[in-house]
Amino acid sequence: MNRPDWNQLKAFLETAETGSLSAAARKLGLTQPTLSRQVASIEQQLGVTLFERIGKAMVLTSTGHTLLEHMRVMGAAAEDLRMAAAGHSQAVDGVVCVSASATVAAYLLPGVLQQLRLQAPGVVIDLVTSDALSDLRRRQADIAIRHLRPDQADLIGRKLRDAEAGFYASREWVGRNGHPRTVQEALRHDFVGVDRSGHYLEYLRQHGLPLETANFSCYAENTLSNWSLVRSGLGIGPMMVEIAATASDVVRVLDEVPCIRFPIWLVTHRELRTARRIRVVFDMLAEALSAGAAPTDTAAQGVQGARRPVAPHLGQAHPAGHADG
Repeated sequence: MNRPDWNQLKAFLETAETGSLSAAARKLGLTQPTLSRQVASIEQQLGVTLFERIGKAMVLTSTGHTLLEHMRVMGAAAEDLRMAAAGHSQAVDGVVCVSASATVAAYLLPGVLQQLRLQAPGVVIDLVTSDALSDLRRRQADIAIRHLRPDQADLIGRKLRDAEAGFYASREWVGRNGHPRTVQEALRHDFVGVDRSGHYLEYLRQHGLPLETANFSCYAENTLSNWSLVRSGLGIGPMMVEIAATASDVVRVLDEVPCIRFPIWLVTHRELRTARRIRVVFDMLAEALSAGAAPTDTAAQGVQGARRPVAPHLGQAHPAGHADG
């Protein structure tokens, strides 16, 4: 039996992760027929069926599930080898992929990237504006800005500072509804929700706001869209204090409700930290965000986010046991 090559291994892993040949092909930059041949080849070499094809979906068989973790270990080892080699580069040029939530990307990073462009013009930043968590191990990002400590041995992180988020509403909304300050007053008003699954509602309840589903006038998972709805007068929503301070059309409400406090971490892969271009970007981001990068007031245009927030002020999910962001 021939050993599957790295391309076939990536084809299996991405198909397993996405559940779709077309989605995996897009992610790998391949045509769907090419990816399908790679998946078929690895099945033939191993002598097993890894996927059941149900309509357009690719569903792992029991054998596929059994082999998935072994394949992940092999994939991580191959990626470690490649990243270790990349870490020897001392040139301050090339692409550095930085992952951040949509709000951080839109409001806090533009000024930092302008400064970086002046100091290291050979570095090109690929900014992944996602409210989902990025997989540093598989190089969906080189550096991630996240809100919890990394718990994976091959990731290193630096806690930059603690930040705060408050609750806000538009001036027009306050003019119509008054200025709620207490928890009891909050119960009589509309909020802009994040998801209809109840995760955000439960988060607010844990924070001392015993709201009901009826309190939500609308929902938006994308954090910039959510903030735009708040600014448009649809209800109350949270935002980082330093970002909200740039918006003259909003007012801080629920003054007697404690601020949401959360850490800001900067994380990269242990091996990539030795690459000079990664180190330059990492250090500059750390310096700027530690001091509190000057926010940029920006319209919510075209920056797409992803999954549900557990830290709703920045829109980054924190699945239990996962420390990527």
